[in-house]
Amino acid sequence: MEKTNIIKSAIESIRLQAESINYLQNFIDENFENAVNSINDSKGRVVITGIGKSAIIAQKIVATFNSTGTPSLFMHAADATHGDLGMIQSNDIVIVISKSGESPEIKSLVPFIKSTQNKCIAIVGNMNSFLAKQADIVLNSTVQQEACPNNLAPTTSTTAQLVIGDALSVCLMNLKNFSGKDFAKFHPGGNLGKRLFLKVSDLYVLNSKPQVLPIATIKEVIVEITKHRLGVTAMVNESDELLGIITDGDLRRMLEQNDSIIKILAKDIATLNPKHIHPESLAVDALDMFQQFDITQIPVVKNNTYLGIIHLHDLIKEGIL
Repeated sequence: MEKTNIIKSAIESIRLQAESINYLQNFIDENFENAVNSINDSKGRVVITGIGKSAIIAQKIVATFNSTGTPSLFMHAADATHGDLGMIQSNDIVIVISKSGESPEIKSLVPFIKSTQNKCIAIVGNMNSFLAKQADIVLNSTVQQEACPNNLAPTTSTTAQLVIGDALSVCLMNLKNFSGKDFAKFHPGGNLGKRLFLKVSDLYVLNSKPQVLPIATIKEVIVEITKHRLGVTAMVNESDELLGIITDGDLRRMLEQNDSIIKILAKDIATLNPKHIHPESLAVDALDMFQQFDITQIPVVKNNTYLGIIHLHDLIKEGIL
């Protein structure tokens, strides 16, 4: 295939799928509304099942539901009639995904769901199929054409199934008032979770605590900054109250402006009343300060007591920046 034909083929595939997805808007009706309300009102879980490529789509929808506050589990339609039907509990809702609605596994599964009086929601591409006729609620995922050049391989049809599943998820999130903080509860290891829950106190304690008194010599200041490798030292009084900070930049500027540094003390070059942050502040609040004031270190202070330093690199390590 020539390069121009490859590009043309790819664009055509995207066009076909985009048109089919856009047409799904015509299928969003009271059945879709009933499906969302049924899931939202359910006291049980959502069991999602399918066969072949539809099973893969079912797994993705399950993952999205679980991460957005709708407890769900996946059941492969082929395994369902060989013992996995035990996964379905009395209050569960079952979503069955199928393009044809006529697969043997689906035909074996649906009567069982009906016999146990579990509500059955179909996402199906054939409105005249066995599944469409047997389901309690039918969500139409019909597509006019697969993107496959032979109009055979599930491409557009599976994309349509996925989009309907995502639409269900979004509507359920809106009904539950599911916020970013709620989402982060299920993703504590991800960057979003860290942005919403990681505190300054989780980070600064991992660093050392550089500090000098106002009467410290320049040599003592340099040794303290070098020893702790944070590019800064706090200047405190004997009660550990923060008075100022001295950075690498302060030292460089001092050397540029003075030929003799023997008589210069910490108090002579420190930045007084520096920006500082409370240990219970979120790490993203520290990030805002780093960016707003173009700084890389912030003293951590509680009740006027100096506790330590949070560094921009701490946020980089955690993936927040």
